[in-house]
Amino acid sequence: MKVIDRTPLQDPQGNINPIARVQGTLTYGLNWFPELEAQKKIINQLDRLLDKGFVMIRNLNLPDSEIFIPIILIGPGSFNVIFVTPVKGHFQVKGVEWNTLSDKGDATPAKRNPIDLLVKLTRAVQKYLQIHKINVSVPIEPVLIASDPGANIESSQPAVRVVRSDAVKPFAASLNSASPILRAEQALALADLIIDPQPLVEKKTAPPSAQTEKPLSRAQAIFKASSEGASQPQTLQSLPKASPAKPAPSQPARKKRTGITGIQMLILAAMGLLGCCVMGGLAYFLFFLN
Repeated sequence: MKVIDRTPLQDPQGNINPIARVQGTLTYGLNWFPELEAQKKIINQLDRLLDKGFVMIRNLNLPDSEIFIPIILIGPGSFNVIFVTPVKGHFQVKGVEWNTLSDKGDATPAKRNPIDLLVKLTRAVQKYLQIHKINVSVPIEPVLIASDPGANIESSQPAVRVVRSDAVKPFAASLNSASPILRAEQALALADLIIDPQPLVEKKTAPPSAQTEKPLSRAQAIFKASSEGASQPQTLQSLPKASPAKPAPSQPARKKRTGITGIQMLILAAMGLLGCCVMGGLAYFLFFLN
């Protein structure tokens, strides 16, 4: 079995140091690290029990979301979304209900419902495949696996497949015996496509009329062109370009006037009168001095 591990905050060897453990607990909650340890236990068992051709994607973060899919197991004839829980105690499953049973047999809804969570994760995977147009030729089955032998689970028409720790081997045998639909390389290619889906490209196809239309004769083409030219409104691109306007002939320049204007005549008269007064004053002054 090939395992593609996308678990955050772990080193290349798959270990999580104490600092990363605290960071992951603060980010993903108190159940994060115990569920990772439970996953390792079940993955080791499935790795020994499953035949070749199975591919497992672990803790895949769906793009553009905060949704982590714990385990996606792709086989030649199966496709499973698996949630591994480390709980222990006495539990009861009815549909999507997950109840704890007391010693007296009283059922109480648990604070955390792994059945309901798994149903929602499976829907998220189905929606993800639908958006990216990834075709899965087998039904998608959600599976809840309890890793602790101390988990006693009573099931009554559960919404998911419930596997206790002592039933992992029969579960793997059922997957091995499923009718093969995919080859090993196809299962691996499907896993790669889920991890890194190809961008959607819309193919542009020519309109049917353009494909089936017969070539027009010369007379029909001329008639069609003339009718379209008369009926279609003109746009800015179809309007004929205006030729540049010719410059208007320049008018002959007016001759400059050389005569004296009326204002200039008044100024000259005033200056002449002032000069006469000055001359008269000087003559009068000289006359009295003599």
